Amino acid sequence: MRLHHKSYGAGRPLVILHGLFGSLNNWQTLAKRLGEHFNVFTVDLRNHGHSPHSSVFTYEAMAEDVRDLLLGDGLSPASLIGHSMGGKAAMQLALNFPDLVDRLVVVDIAPKQYPPAHDGLMDAMGALDLEAYTTREEIDRALAGRVPATAVRQFLLTNLRRDETGVYRWKINFEVIRANSGELNRAQTADMPFEKPALFLSGERSSSITPGDHPAIMRLFPRARFQAINAAGHWVHVDAPDEFLRVVLGFLME
Repeated sequence: MRLHHKSYGAGRPLVILHGLFGSLNNWQTLAKRLGEHFNVFTVDLRNHGHSPHSSVFTYEAMAEDVRDLLLGDGLSPASLIGHSMGGKAAMQLALNFPDLVDRLVVVDIAPKQYPPAHDGLMDAMGALDLEAYTTREEIDRALAGRVPATAVRQFLLTNLRRDETGVYRWKINFEVIRANSGELNRAQTADMPFEKPALFLSGERSSSITPGDHPAIMRLFPRARFQAINAAGHWVHVDAPDEFLRVVLGFLME
């Protein structure tokens, strides 16, 4: 599968993988700043953004997609940054194809099994009859009863598009993503650990990575380091972009 992607800057390759319901657009500002030091590639993962849709939606498939991008564009070994779902895909890529990865940055996710966390959002999105609405504002109001956080609604609405008849549709492959929601929560496993440097960044206000997760992470990533970013939640790079950039550049440029 040929992934839609954009590039910034020049130098050693750095690939950024977004989270669930995201796209490469979420990383545009930071990618430009990172592009002052690296050749940065932001990617739409399968079933997201402008990348192709598929009925297969597993972390192994996502890892293989990125592998094909690295090999096809001569980008290996590359450093990886992955946030949330993209962090799990990045971990799977590093574990399955370690020769293609130089350094790994995982943002606010661990390689463990998580309880269902997005079912409420998916139920709210699935309940919308998009054909009944003529404006984004109408859809936003319809979501508000079940998704009260304005920032979350606005994020979800970035996935809207109009088809050739002007009717709203989801850009994401919503039904496949919803059907495979259990896959998104599962743990990463591997026969062999990833022996290269890895940085696990967390938000101080997030519980996605806890000290109790460190031993399991170290078994798969024995050179892992851990750092929490003050005053940041799950969206670490959005809540504290300058500190995020400082820490990540310090790690990648050692």
